[in-house]
Amino acid sequence: MPITAFDHVALPTSHPEELIDFYGGLGFLVPDLDEWRSAELPFFSVFFGSQKINFHTPAMWQNPDFQLRGPSSAPGCGDLCFVWEGGSPTLQSLLEAAGVAIIAGPIDLHGAAGRGTSVYVRDPDENLLEFIVYDE
Repeated sequence: MPITAFDHVALPTSHPEELIDFYGGLGFLVPDLDEWRSAELPFFSVFFGSQKINFHTPAMWQNPDFQLRGPSSAPGCGDLCFVWEGGSPTLQSLLEAAGVAIIAGPIDLHGAAGRGTSVYVRDPDENLLEFIVYDE
């Protein structure tokens, strides 16, 4: 199959500054913030590994002329799973230090790479985020 990976995901946000703080606090890279703020761009990106998440601000996703999105997308529509390679105790420590509440887990389950242990949290827009740890 010639498809090898996700490049990025795009999600709408009602809380851009809170999302920047949230994802930055979890170690995601959030480049070009000064440019984004000064130019009032309609989206920003957070990076992890070789992927990214684009967040569309209300100026973008509420614009009826913007059609390059899911027709029913609204803040909180995301359900994302990230692979965590630092072990469950380190993940739980990071989440605690960042003030992020675990809403479920740790739970043993099967992910794309096999058996893993997951914890679930929500970001400021209420997107569901799963962090899975393999090989524990």
